[in-house]
Amino acid sequence: MTKFFVGVDLGQSLDYTAVSIIERLKSEGAKKEYSYHVRHLERVRGVPYPKIVSSVARMVRSPGLQGDSSLVIDQTGCGRPVFDMFRAAGLDPVGVNIHGGDAATHDGRSWRVPKRDLVGVLQVLLQTGRLKVASKLELGPILQQEMLNFKVKIDPATAHDSYSAWREADHDDLVLAVALATWYAEQHHDTPICAPGASNDWTSRWAPMRDGFDLRVR
Repeated sequence: MTKFFVGVDLGQSLDYTAVSIIERLKSEGAKKEYSYHVRHLERVRGVPYPKIVSSVARMVRSPGLQGDSSLVIDQTGCGRPVFDMFRAAGLDPVGVNIHGGDAATHDGRSWRVPKRDLVGVLQVLLQTGRLKVASKLELGPILQQEMLNFKVKIDPATAHDSYSAWREADHDDLVLAVALATWYAEQHHDTPICAPGASNDWTSRWAPMRDGFDLRVR
C-alpha cells in the first residue's frame, strides 16, 4: 500500500500558504530506505484560513488520499487556533512548531521541531537521490530554487538556530511544506509500503488530482 503525506505551511496574512503532497515509495535494493516523490504543489496568498481548511479537508478526503495519508501542518506562525480549525473540520493533523533549539519533542500529535532537523532531512534525501519532483509540476522549478536556498543560521552565542531562520525569505513556503511532510514520513516507517512489483501508478488511483486543487474556491 502506498502512503501519502500532505504538508501544509500556513502563512500569516501577507505570506503564502503552501501545500505539498508527497508519495512515499520503497526504494530498490536491500537497504530499508524510502524514496519520496513530490506529486502536488500549490500556494495561495490572501485566502482566509477557513477556506484553506475547507480546501485541504476536501483534498485529504479525495479518493486517492482518504485513509492512506497523514496531514502535517506548520503552526509556528499562525498558532494553535488555526490548527484547531483543522481538527474541528474532522481531520486528525499533526501540528509542528519550528524552533531554533536542538531537540525535537512532542505532546500527543503536537511537535516542536528544530529547523535544522527539517533542513537535515531534505539534505539527506537530495544527496542520496531519494527526493524526486514531478517534472510537470508548474511550481517544481520554484521548489527546486527554494531547496537550494534552504539553510539554517546558527547564533554563535547560543549555538541555536536563529529564530528568523524559520522563514529566511519571502518564499520559503513550498520547501517548508515539503520538509514537513518528508520529515514526518521519515519518523514513521511503520506504515505499510507498496511491495516490490506492485503498481505505483498514482495517476490511475488519483485521477481527481491531475488538474490540481484550487485553494481559493469556496
